[in-house]
Amino acid sequence: MDETTLIACPRCNAINRIASARLGDGPACGKCHAGLFDGHPVTLDEAAFHAHGERAELPLLVDFWATWCAPCRMMAPQFAAAAAQLEPRLRLGKIDTDAQPALAARFAIRSIPTLVLLQRGRELARQSGAMQAADLVRWARQYA
Repeated sequence: MDETTLIACPRCNAINRIASARLGDGPACGKCHAGLFDGHPVTLDEAAFHAHGERAELPLLVDFWATWCAPCRMMAPQFAAAAAQLEPRLRLGKIDTDAQPALAARFAIRSIPTLVLLQRGRELARQSGAMQAADLVRWARQYA
């Protein structure tokens, strides 16, 4: 029997059971038929965070940011480039701390940008400050 991994859909947040060996084969969501990996970070609200950060089994790298934060805006394309390199090994997501203050408070975010790497809701690592894509990928791979 193949090992499977629970993956949340980036479009509808449905949980999909995918054979681990097939993660790189472009699997699609069983509910909405969207691709489960598109090389882009997922925008996370409470419901999406619950699906991707707590129910799904892939590690989730979250960028806590805000629209008014210049370093956050500078890091956004770097974070997107990292998503293209890290999927399907990790899911990358973004939480706007102004739009989702409860999630920011839950993780005691004191400065932004802050990256938090999670697995099934448990924090594995944290890093504050803007990073280039290569550094971000290297940092994430050492913990996930």
